Amino acid sequence: MSQRELRRAVVLGLVRAGKWTLVKGAGEMGLTVRQARRLLRRYEVEGPSGLAHRRRGTPAANRIPESVRDRVLSLAEHTYVGFNDTHLHEALTEREGLAISRVTLRRLLRSHGRPPKRKRRPRQHRRRREPSARRGQMVQWDGSLHPWVGVGGPKWALLAAVDDADGKVVWALFAPAESSIAYFRLLDGILSRAGIPLSLYHDQHGALRRSDGHWSLEEQLRGEQNPTQVGAALRDLAIRSILARSAQGKGRIERFFEVAQDRLVAELALRKIATLDEANEYLHNEWIKDFNRRFGGVAAERQSLYRRPGRLDLEKILSFRYERTVAADNTVKLGDLVLQIPPGPRNRSYAQARVDVRQHLDGAWSVYYLDRRIAHLPVTELREPVLARLKTRKSRPAKGAHETVLVYFQETL
Repeated sequence: MSQRELRRAVVLGLVRAGKWTLVKGAGEMGLTVRQARRLLRRYEVEGPSGLAHRRRGTPAANRIPESVRDRVLSLAEHTYVGFNDTHLHEALTEREGLAISRVTLRRLLRSHGRPPKRKRRPRQHRRRREPSARRGQMVQWDGSLHPWVGVGGPKWALLAAVDDADGKVVWALFAPAESSIAYFRLLDGILSRAGIPLSLYHDQHGALRRSDGHWSLEEQLRGEQNPTQVGAALRDLAIRSILARSAQGKGRIERFFEVAQDRLVAELALRKIATLDEANEYLHNEWIKDFNRRFGGVAAERQSLYRRPGRLDLEKILSFRYERTVAADNTVKLGDLVLQIPPGPRNRSYAQARVDVRQHLDGAWSVYYLDRRIAHLPVTELREPVLARLKTRKSRPAKGAHETVLVYFQETL
């Protein structure tokens, strides 16, 4: 019996004993005299237990049928493993045609010993930063290394770019690692699908920001280090690079990764996707659209600030660049790779010329002299350049003198 029913039993006991009138007892219980008289008759026949609600212990009229309950629990335990409560509710409604509310589903799962997927921690106080007013004003991009195809599987990097104005994914891709190659491919996707944003907001990853303490003489005289390979491309595209000082500062892209590590992992497991190509195909064809539909917002102002690339040579801009001096035999060397430059007009030689060597994202090579391409060479494996410290080549180098150069291979030249 509930406390209210026990209290009624005490009042009706006083009325039955003649110590209180029925009117006083009805007022004490907050009931009409007619209702109090009905309860008193039940109390006289059945005792205090007769005051219990008649439907207590019987199933509710709108109770979910046992067959539906069993099917929901079976789907949650076998088919939709790893789905959170909201994600599971969406899957049951849209894919299985089961009409069950999210609150009922959560109550059903908890009653059968299935805990929530994530524990909620108390939120820390943060000062709000208003979203950008227009699309293209700021894009947040980052990478997340995670076992996307399940615990025990390979760890891939998911790189994504989210527009700060509406929270929608501009582009995303899976890559073996969070590297310069992956960021170049992500930037290529942004440019081809949306355009050139005004700024990119990111963390201090080595592919985006130099973190070494090595300065060449030219850099010392200029007062700043040369940018990374990706940073040089951003400079050529006139994209402002904004450095985040904390993870909370780039909250929109961090929230995207929280959703992806929750929902995307479950969806990949549901489809039994195990390869990088299959994961990217599903990501590009289905998941990004579904994410933007469910979680994307609307920018405060309709006008977009994305710029079209126009006549920009994106193949040249989105490439790995190396400055080299042409040898006497008209070759340039990068590690153990030797590139032969063909003769110029009127059999011209480029020996001792300072040239700009580029490897494009398809692996092909180009050599530029005075901003004009003088050689286009075959495809080789696309590799990450690294910074190496080489002793300055002098007849008597000063103690500890070094220079920093970009090396194609990690082996010492």
